[in-house]
Amino acid sequence: MLQALDDAAVGQWCRTAVSALSAARDRIDELNVFPVPDGDTGTNLLMTAEAAVAALDAAGPGESPWTALSRGAVLGARGNSGTIYAQLLRGLSDRLAGAGPADGPALAAALQEAAQGAYAAVADPEEGTFLTVARAGAEAAGAAVAQRRTALADVVTAAADGARAALEATPGQLDALRAAGVVDAGGAGLCVVLDALVTTVTGVEPARPPLDRRPQRRTGSAHAPHQPPPGPGSEVQYLLADADEATVAVLQKRLAALGDSLVVAGVDTPTGRQWNVHVHTNDIGGAIEAGIEAGRPRGISVTPLAPVLPAAPVPGRRAVVAVVPGEGLARLFAAAGVRAVPCGPGGVTDDDVLAEVVASAAAEVVVLPNDPALTAAAARAAERARALGRDVAVVPTRSPVQGLAAVAVADPARRFGDDVIGMAEAAAATRWAEVTVAEQEALTSAGPCRPGDVLGAAEGDVVVVGSELAAVARDLLDRLLSAGGEMATLLVGPDPALGDAACEHLAGAHPTVEVVRYEGGDAVPLQIGVE
Repeated sequence: MLQALDDAAVGQWCRTAVSALSAARDRIDELNVFPVPDGDTGTNLLMTAEAAVAALDAAGPGESPWTALSRGAVLGARGNSGTIYAQLLRGLSDRLAGAGPADGPALAAALQEAAQGAYAAVADPEEGTFLTVARAGAEAAGAAVAQRRTALADVVTAAADGARAALEATPGQLDALRAAGVVDAGGAGLCVVLDALVTTVTGVEPARPPLDRRPQRRTGSAHAPHQPPPGPGSEVQYLLADADEATVAVLQKRLAALGDSLVVAGVDTPTGRQWNVHVHTNDIGGAIEAGIEAGRPRGISVTPLAPVLPAAPVPGRRAVVAVVPGEGLARLFAAAGVRAVPCGPGGVTDDDVLAEVVASAAAEVVVLPNDPALTAAAARAAERARALGRDVAVVPTRSPVQGLAAVAVADPARRFGDDVIGMAEAAAATRWAEVTVAEQEALTSAGPCRPGDVLGAAEGDVVVVGSELAAVARDLLDRLLSAGGEMATLLVGPDPALGDAACEHLAGAHPTVEVVRYEGGDAVPLQIGVE
C-alpha cells in the first residue's frame, strides 16, 4: 500500500493506465456518440496516454515525471477527449512537478485544480461529459480529505468511486447518451485511468460492472445541444508554437465562431510553450488560417467526422413540427402533441428544423414556422427532409396563434394532403396581432414611438401606439373584431393581469365571441388570434 506517489509510482500508474485503456479501447469506442458518433474515443485516449508514457521514457535526468507526462500528452493528444485528458495531466503537473512525493491531501488538491483547468480549456463546456466525471472525481477526493480520510488509498479510491458514480449519471444529462443507451465515452475512459491509479496505490483492481449499452429510449432532438448539425464536417487538430496567451485567447474566439468541440491545451517545452488545438468544423480552411495568423501550426490533421445517420421514417406515422419563440410556447405546443423547435435570440436554422423532422421518425410531417422571417428556413429544411424520404409540407403560419389554429384542426386520420390543406385554411382564416413594448425610437404606421411605449400590431403592422398595456390591448381587439369574428385566441405572456383585462373587455364589448386563453406566451405581453 503506497503512502505517497513518488516518481516511480507515477510512472507505474501511467503504464497501468495504458494497459487498462488498451483492454477497454473497443468498449469505449462503442460508447462514443457525443459530441459526434465517430467511435474513436477509446482509441484517442489510448494514443494520448501512450504519447505521455513515451515522453516519460525519453525524459532527461532530473526531469519530473509529471513534467514529461504532461508534455507528451499535450503534444501527442488525439481527439476531443484525448486533448481534455492531456489538459488534466498538465493540471496535475502544474501542482505536483518538483513538489516531492504526493500524499493524499496533495493529490486531492491537484485533482481539483486539474479539473478546473480542463473546464477552462474547453470553449463551451457541456455537463454529462468527460468534464463532469473529472470534476466529480476531484470533488470526491476533496471530500475525503475534508472528512479526515487523508491516506492516499482513501483519496484515490474516493476519486475513482466519485467519477464512476458521475459516469453512471451522464445519460440523465445528455439526450444523445440517453437515446443511445450509453454513458459518456470520454468519462468512461477517465474512470479506467482512475481505476488504474487505485490499482497502483492499493495493489487491488477495483471491481466494476461492464461498460455496456443500456436499453435504448429515444427522446429529444436528433442531435445534442453542442453537436455539429447533420452534415459531414471535419475534426481539425494541430500543434501551435510562437503564440502567447493573449493570441491564443483571440484564436479561441475565432475557432468558436467556426465550429464546436473546441479544446485548446497548452504546455511548456524546452523551445517555449506549445498548444494543442482541436475543433470540429465545416470550415477547414478557416480553422487552419486562424492558426497561421495566431502562430506557427504544425502536425495539422483533418479527419472527416462520421455523419449522423437519420432514423428511417416509419410508414404511416405523421408529425407536426413547430418553431416557437421560447420555452413556454414550446411546452404549450408539446402539450398538443407537436414537436417544438425553440427559437432563441440567435434565431433558428434549417439544420435545427431538419433535426426535429428527422427525430420524429415520421414519414409525413407538417412544419409550422410561426414567423414570416422563418418560413424560408422551414422550406429549406423541408426540401432536405424530402431528399431523406420524408413527405414534408410547410404551412406558412406567421405567428404562434396561427400555428395553434392549424394544430387545432389537424387530423391524422385524413389523407396527408387534405390535412395540410385544412391546417393551411385554418391558419389563413386567423387574423393575428400582438401587444409589445417598444425598445427604441421609431416611426410606425400609427405614428412615432419612443422606448417604453406600448405597441399594438395587426398582421405585422403597428396600428396603435399607447402608454398602457391593457388600453392598447382593448383597442387592438376592437379593431380586429370590427371585421367580424367568432372566436378570439389569447396567448398571454408573463403578466396574467393583462389576460384578465382582455377577457373582461371581450365579455363586455363582444359577448358573442368565444374566447380561448392560453398562458405561456413568454416575453411577448399578449398575442391575439381572431377567427
